[in-house]
Amino acid sequence: MNAALIESWRHHLALDRRRSTHTVRAYVATAERLIAFLEGHRGGTITAAMLGALDQSDLRAFLTHRRMDGIGNLSAARELSALRGFLKFVGGEDARVPQIRGPRVKRGLPRPISPDEAVALAADIAETAREGWIGARDWAVLLLLYGAGLRIGEAMGLMGDVLPLGDTLRVTGKRNKTRIVPLLPQVRQAIETYVDQCPHPQSRDEPLFRGARGGPLSAALIRRAVQGARGRLGLSDRTTPHALRHSFATHLLGRGADLRSLQELLGHASLSSTQVYTQVDAAHLLDIYRTAHPRA
Repeated sequence: MNAALIESWRHHLALDRRRSTHTVRAYVATAERLIAFLEGHRGGTITAAMLGALDQSDLRAFLTHRRMDGIGNLSAARELSALRGFLKFVGGEDARVPQIRGPRVKRGLPRPISPDEAVALAADIAETAREGWIGARDWAVLLLLYGAGLRIGEAMGLMGDVLPLGDTLRVTGKRNKTRIVPLLPQVRQAIETYVDQCPHPQSRDEPLFRGARGGPLSAALIRRAVQGARGRLGLSDRTTPHALRHSFATHLLGRGADLRSLQELLGHASLSSTQVYTQVDAAHLLDIYRTAHPRA
């Protein structure tokens, strides 16, 4: 019964809610942990009816158990969010999900890198690639993250049907929402150079960015390349593919972009997600002031 329930939850997340593969995996794992905990806590098989009858003390006991596993406030908050969704799914429209206060999580600011660091990072990865076309590919991917603000998964999700390139690019983001982003000439040229050099023929229904053997390019490969480059260049651990997206947003904001336009470019569902970059920009200016001002 539990296996069928878990599979239904997985199906609901992936198809009905259109959650990302990472989110589906994490939420399903949380549901499995809850059921395993309850089976040990109460003994016997846990039914949907029993899940629908859970109270605050049950959830607190589970979170305490997870705390003993060593998870922090952020992970505990995510587990609680996943549990609420799971229990609401199990109980249906009449679900009565126990309400407990989650742990306080201090929201960290995005950590952008400088334009010089972004370009140096992309150049190092391109120059150290084992083949010229692979270097052109990695250069194009990283310019997309920094020059168009794409998430790494969005870049990997581009298909051959985006060719030939124009002045804009249609991007499919979280929850299958699409948006149009401007394509800078430098970014367009980088992609076209990669396409010209790629030994694997482009097809409208195949990924734009290909691995060495012609399959879809893995985001993990780009992350490993960035990790290696930042070590060679002496950059901090905050230098990640996603930091390039943060840099895109922060640098645009610093040059006068308004929040609504930036929200559309980034594909944020909520303006509050975009507003955090105003704090980043202010923090950056304060750092400059403290470093340069003689009386700071």
